[in-house]
Amino acid sequence: MRSPSKPRCRGDVAPIADPFQAGLTLVELIIVVAIVGILATAVLPIARFQIKRAKEKELRYDLWTMRDAIDHYKDAAEKGGFQTKIDSFNYPPDLQTLVDGVDITTKKVRFLRKIPIDPMTGQPDWAMRSMQDDPDSDGGGENVFDIHSKSDKTALDGTKYNTW
Repeated sequence: MRSPSKPRCRGDVAPIADPFQAGLTLVELIIVVAIVGILATAVLPIARFQIKRAKEKELRYDLWTMRDAIDHYKDAAEKGGFQTKIDSFNYPPDLQTLVDGVDITTKKVRFLRKIPIDPMTGQPDWAMRSMQDDPDSDGGGENVFDIHSKSDKTALDGTKYNTW
């Protein structure tokens, strides 16, 4: 028989732990998976809401930026910085003119860096209205008086994006 103070030999085997107390049982594993699944389904609507809200914020910013550029173009034209067509009411003929800029005295003035992509449609295509158009029409005139999204989806506040 081996004494307690004697070191172990290579052939000695350590005692085996009780097999019923090691690891997770199948029932515990199923419960954990069910809880994680419930939490994941609760997070999905919140994530969708946050994504939609971020897109709406981007749409508001893009619309404000383009409308501000249209206003600056009109102000510069009315102050005599450059010539426009008589029937344009000093509004730009299209959005690309705001990006390309106009020559004012000795320098080229640009009003937009680029035409933004509509976050609701994913396209750089915007619905434009001119001074000659009816308030409810979607453009077709000789200038760009106002701009809005072409998306007919509903916003979080219940309005349509194409009315913003």
